[in-house]
Amino acid sequence: MHEQRVAKAYLKELGASLLLYMVLLVAAIRYGRPMDEGLVRTLVLLSPMLGFGLALWAIARHFARVDEYIRRFLLESVALAAAITAGLSFTYGFLETAGFPRLSMFAVWCVLCGATVLVCALRRLLNRAEDQ
Repeated sequence: MHEQRVAKAYLKELGASLLLYMVLLVAAIRYGRPMDEGLVRTLVLLSPMLGFGLALWAIARHFARVDEYIRRFLLESVALAAAITAGLSFTYGFLETAGFPRLSMFAVWCVLCGATVLVCALRRLLNRAEDQ
């Protein structure tokens, strides 16, 4: 019961922060890019970071709410995903010197998120296989 309540609160908080991020991102692209250079344009273009910061807050709150086993599982998964992301980033850095196109730093965040989901899923499958 506690786990379901915690998961529901997490999804609600994370969903709201990501929705805010998306709205601000669309607005920043639509209205911020064509603005004249200056402080206001910079602030408008950085405004999606408010949603991002709220997402980090939701994640931190989730870590504080879950029990020790889930917290350890998630932290280990994020650590493994960060290592995978670092390895892929270094690898692609070498490929860029070989003439591959430069990637935006936004790609690193996407790789980290994808690697975290993949690591969590694989670890759960392996834990289920061990339990049987």
